[in-house]
Amino acid sequence: MRALIQRVSQASVVADGELTGSIGAGLLVLLGVAPGDDGEIAAFLAERCATLRIFEDEAGKMNRSLIDIGGQMLVVSQFTLFADTTQGRRPYFGNAALPELADELYEKFKAAAAGSVPVACGKFGADMQVSLCNDGPVTIMLDAVRNASGRIALI
Repeated sequence: MRALIQRVSQASVVADGELTGSIGAGLLVLLGVAPGDDGEIAAFLAERCATLRIFEDEAGKMNRSLIDIGGQMLVVSQFTLFADTTQGRRPYFGNAALPELADELYEKFKAAAAGSVPVACGKFGADMQVSLCNDGPVTIMLDAVRNASGRIALI
């Protein structure tokens, strides 16, 4: 599972002409799901997003988490995070999970995150327009996998 997180002062998403989610200060999370992902990985990654210390403290150092600042999370499904562009000019998306699994784990990620912070979201599988004001800018890729010993790790 892959999360491209952006620290934002505000963000919103429109799907099918309707505003589906909007937040103030917090994180925009673009979430991609791979075929081998599961609910444990979704919960692990949601917790990591909520607790990653990328917000500034009083001294101006990145030392506070989304939970610490009382921020919000906007989660948008993004299968294109698994695009393979190594061959030719057209991206290959076969490394992304099939929609049934991706939707299930997208929902599990949102539910796990909602246990810690307010969560808004896009509409799974829809054509969406995402607006944001990147704060910093700060953009970080988190890639969670199950390693050879069966433990979940970031790579």
